[in-house]
Amino acid sequence: MTSVSGVEIAQAQKLWQPQPGWLNTASYGLPPDPAWDAVQAALAEWRSGRTSWEGWGEATERSRAAFAGLVGVPAADVAVGSTVSQLLAPVAAALPAGATVVVPEVEFTSNLFPWLVQVERGVRVRTVPLAGLVDAIDADTDLVAFSLVQSADGAVAPYAGIVAAARAHGALVAVDATQACGWLPFDANLADVVAVGAYKWLMAPRGSAFAYLAPALRDRLRPDAAGWYAGDDPHASYYGPPLRLADDARRFDISPAWFSWVGTAPALELLAEIGVPAVHAHDVALANRFLAGLGRPPGESAIVAVEVPDAAERLERAGVRAAVRAGRVRASFHVYSTEADVDLALAALTG
Repeated sequence: MTSVSGVEIAQAQKLWQPQPGWLNTASYGLPPDPAWDAVQAALAEWRSGRTSWEGWGEATERSRAAFAGLVGVPAADVAVGSTVSQLLAPVAAALPAGATVVVPEVEFTSNLFPWLVQVERGVRVRTVPLAGLVDAIDADTDLVAFSLVQSADGAVAPYAGIVAAARAHGALVAVDATQACGWLPFDANLADVVAVGAYKWLMAPRGSAFAYLAPALRDRLRPDAAGWYAGDDPHASYYGPPLRLADDARRFDISPAWFSWVGTAPALELLAEIGVPAVHAHDVALANRFLAGLGRPPGESAIVAVEVPDAAERLERAGVRAAVRAGRVRASFHVYSTEADVDLALAALTG
């Protein structure tokens, strides 16, 4: 039984309530009981008005600390927001006219559109196949942007190789780790910015997101979305000048959507207790069980995409929920997934 920090996957699974056949965490993750219960309690408080909001706000700082621990960076280097594109926007806006950005050609657009909207002021965006990304980085490259795990097919990017090539040419590195963080261990310190939407593999409510912003990069950025929560002391930043922003990554925070963060903190804290290495081993083993059942070779990702005739109809009849596009099944496996879920999908696709 895979375990880290004394918590076995089988024991941890009792804290989730999935219906059989949920194989679509790449679309959204399912909340563990502590996260669900915390949100329900906060909603009840909101409905009755029996408390002030500060307690809900404290969940944001718990979430920031938990995320920082998961990716190995100081909490002071983590900004909180609501979406990946919003957190990448100040990085894109800081690129000088004439800068060149290199991006995989099938990149999810939250890590593509922020760069493309800068084209009108002279930023150049060059797309290349993911397999050729390392070789495409050259002396003209100013920033490399890529997903650590591709949304479309689960391909795991060669993180260290991309970073090494970027550093060799003095280029910045911007990573979207939304489809990786929560199952794939990685070191955010290698990059200049790592943005993560928390509603997938971190199993938080939609509306919470994080960005690791390296200190050297932050000095080049302007916090155009700064509000009271970006203040040095948010509770002393309600009214009037002067400008008094935090001197760390918090200056890029936006005011938190309370209930999203109320659910985010316990989900991340539980994930840290289980341990990402244990989750990684569990998820990839299930993905490879699925691939083997379809006669495919094993892979290294918790997300797999395979072409099966009439896949959508077969899975729907069996009650299996996975993403299906043009006959291509995208199945994704997480801590609450079981061998029974895999076998249910295989029976539908091979029967």
